[in-house]
Amino acid sequence: MTEKPLAGRREWAGLAVLALTTLLMSLDVSVLYLALPHLSAELGADGTQQLWIMDIYSFMIAGFLVTMGTLGDRIGRRRLLLVGAAAFGAASVLAAYSTSPEMLIAARALLGVSGATLMPSSMALIRTMFHDQRQLTSAMSLWFSCFMVGVALGPLVGGALLEHFWWGSAFLLGVPFMVALLILGPVLLPEYRAEGAGRLDLASVALSLLTILPLVYGLKSIARDGLGAMALLALAIGAAFGVLFVKRQLKLSDPLLDLRLFAVRGVSAMLVMMLLGGIVMAGTTLVSTTYLQAVEGLTPLQAGLWMVPQSIVMIIAMMVAPALAQRFRTAYVMAAGLAVGAVGLLMHTQVEVEGGLGLLVVGLALISGGIAMPMGLSNGLIMGSIPPEKAGSTAALSETGGEFGVAMGVAALGALSTAVYQSNLDVPPGVPAEAASAAYDSVAAAAVAGAQAGDAGSALIDAAREAFAAGLNTVAWVSAPIFLALAVLALVAFRERRAARILEAV
Repeated sequence: MTEKPLAGRREWAGLAVLALTTLLMSLDVSVLYLALPHLSAELGADGTQQLWIMDIYSFMIAGFLVTMGTLGDRIGRRRLLLVGAAAFGAASVLAAYSTSPEMLIAARALLGVSGATLMPSSMALIRTMFHDQRQLTSAMSLWFSCFMVGVALGPLVGGALLEHFWWGSAFLLGVPFMVALLILGPVLLPEYRAEGAGRLDLASVALSLLTILPLVYGLKSIARDGLGAMALLALAIGAAFGVLFVKRQLKLSDPLLDLRLFAVRGVSAMLVMMLLGGIVMAGTTLVSTTYLQAVEGLTPLQAGLWMVPQSIVMIIAMMVAPALAQRFRTAYVMAAGLAVGAVGLLMHTQVEVEGGLGLLVVGLALISGGIAMPMGLSNGLIMGSIPPEKAGSTAALSETGGEFGVAMGVAALGALSTAVYQSNLDVPPGVPAEAASAAYDSVAAAAVAGAQAGDAGSALIDAAREAFAAGLNTVAWVSAPIFLALAVLALVAFRERRAARILEAV
């Protein structure tokens, strides 16, 4: 068997450029959470406009990932990456100097579309640059690690920027990174275009958008407002167009999305891990951050600092996983990581109102470190074994699975936490009816109502904190078996030590 060439300095330097771009994208998202109150006050954005400022970015990314991943395979991955970088930089400037909420929403939409070009193109280019499986797995882990560095640094960088500059600085942060990519990309990154690729089927593009956008909108609506008629209608519309999309792909000789990828065990397992892992991580992060602020009484910045350890552990786990996979079977490393994550979730089942901070933070670190190992390794294995012409499509599938996982996690586990909170909230006697009714909305609303409820207010706040802790425990009880099931899936789907030939069906 011919040995595959090893990557040299140029390839590793190119990886650094791609990794910095990924760090910027994750940083850009997390910084906005802190900037939102500032920009809303200056632009006069109402509640609905604030939601669109936040959500339109993820809508556009999720909607265009599949299209952009396939488009990169057709027109050239480096070309699409550079076009996306130029568009991202221009949209960042537009967002920073927006003069109205509508202008900022439009700029955020452009950021989402251009962001959808960057992620799959980056993953696919890594596949093009690194041919050796060991190097590829390490490169993918490094790339994912930089994404988590951005998540960890977001609250800190955002706090520093907003302390010294205006809210637009949160968007201008990305411009130097994009300029560097435009300068260094043509020098360090190779071009790749799939031979014999056909024209992009515009009908398939439209159907994919009409599938994904309503589904993401419906999930976000459920997470925000509960199960309502509009959310159900959006989900139904997305599902209906999804059926039409699948039927069209099966008829086309050169489809937008090669559905044969789903029939391959390794790819299907990776997508399930991205989806279910995203659900658990999004859900547990949501209830954990709420616990830190509503139960522990921390400020948003203090809560963000307590979330940093989980990101650090996740980065370390991603870096260590490739080395462990050289000594032990990859499936064993993945399964062990997920088992450790399940232990962290079991720790969350024991978090109480008093003395729960340490247990929560350690549990989050174990959960994050546990899921990091299979995430980095599975993507490295799959990207290393697929045909080069399928790299963009596979990267887009992986990213889309993660996007849906986050949306579903916030919706499903957020709704579960709320239901348990409401069923466990025991309103103390003497609390005014209006305050009691408000307390059932959320633990944050209970804190406001309790502050205005006189002598019985403190008892109401304590009862709400207890009820919310019960919701957090329940989310953990539901999530732990999911991680254990994923551990079994890893043992079955990745039982071969090497990933060669796992995509012979494609």
